[in-house]
Amino acid sequence: MALPVLQTPKYSTTIPSSGKVVEFRPFLVKEEKVLLIAQESDDPSSTVNAISDVITACTFEKVDVNKLTSYDLEFLFLQLRSKSVGEIVDLQIKCSSCNKDNPVKINLDKVEVKYPEKKIDNKIQLTDEVGVIMKPISAADVGRLSLLTGDEVKLMNETICASLESIYDKNNVYTTAETPAEELVTFIDSLSRAQMAKIEEYISSSPKLAHTIEFKCSSCGEDNKLEVEGAQSFFG
Repeated sequence: MALPVLQTPKYSTTIPSSGKVVEFRPFLVKEEKVLLIAQESDDPSSTVNAISDVITACTFEKVDVNKLTSYDLEFLFLQLRSKSVGEIVDLQIKCSSCNKDNPVKINLDKVEVKYPEKKIDNKIQLTDEVGVIMKPISAADVGRLSLLTGDEVKLMNETICASLESIYDKNNVYTTAETPAEELVTFIDSLSRAQMAKIEEYISSSPKLAHTIEFKCSSCGEDNKLEVEGAQSFFG
């Protein structure tokens, strides 16, 4: 006689970048093991890959993680974590005044994607004839970029390349996906400081998963208010 198969509940949420509603289920023990193994490896790339695999499984393979933005990936993971383990997480946050750790509870259901107050156009005119079309960093690029944290120059180049959708002049549009990497680096190196600043402004203004935390320090009584960013910030 076969053992019974447990049924899991279904929930729905909205993908931030597209507005598409998707169904998902909580992750199971087998998927939690995958996440734990990746976390214990202390390899950011492995963690991103594990999160991507779990999102794929828990959305019934209806979500293509390679088409998600980085903030989509983080938002969906927090939604899964909330419905799988519980929406309340306990963190230890240091006081800005005395540096004492303070226990703080965060409701993951209150964490949202925050958009910039000033919308930055993704079309940036660099000269009279040359410009670029920008795009949010994709979930597929997050794991690759996480491997470059020890090489600041390469990380900068790769982050910009990952944010470029195309380059255009008065005659042609050059899709970066079809452009050799060395040509993209040469293009980046040819930018002036002012031109680079325009690109950096777009990247820094991208939507992000963030939440404002307020607490009174249990040691010195200081009122603290800080914004935490990124899915990893919400797990101790």
